[in-house]
Amino acid sequence: MSLSMNELKNGTVIKINNDPYMILTINHLHVGRGSSSTQARLKNLRTGQVLERNYKPADEFEEAEVEKMKAMFLYESRGQYWFNESGNPKNRFSMTAEEIGEQAQFLKPNLDIVALQFDGKLMGIELPIKVDYKVVEAPPAVKGNTAQGGTKTITLEGGAKISAPLFVNEGDIVRINTQLGEYTERVEKS
Repeated sequence: MSLSMNELKNGTVIKINNDPYMILTINHLHVGRGSSSTQARLKNLRTGQVLERNYKPADEFEEAEVEKMKAMFLYESRGQYWFNESGNPKNRFSMTAEEIGEQAQFLKPNLDIVALQFDGKLMGIELPIKVDYKVVEAPPAVKGNTAQGGTKTITLEGGAKISAPLFVNEGDIVRINTQLGEYTERVEKS
């Protein structure tokens, strides 16, 4: 199926030179009276390589036929991340940190994900857009320290380090946007 520039969005998988590429971010740019263009950040699902490309409105793309399988993250051991198919615990599979990419930092046990397959081969995973995490490390807020916009770096279960407001403390449950790697809200106070 052919897609136009306006039909592309984050998470869409397209084919470029017979390789599947997932669109990580897409920005539509318009410069004054000139023509518009689109800047896209793409991840090759076969190699894990991330590219930035500019496209014109006339460009067309072929949508990649990607199979999606519901799965659950189990655990990480020696750089291998283990999953099993939802509803079929016997069907286990693993991926390396390189294959998963930046999303690996947001994996936590029993997290439901979607495994992506292209031509029968496992290519990557999709995390839910928003996930709740426990804060395992948060430096104390220093009074009057709002010159940087009132944020501090916290560590979540799973190891991800993100920027959060000063009022977030260790033990709190916070909701994170996994696509952007950003804090959205505090769900539960410790």
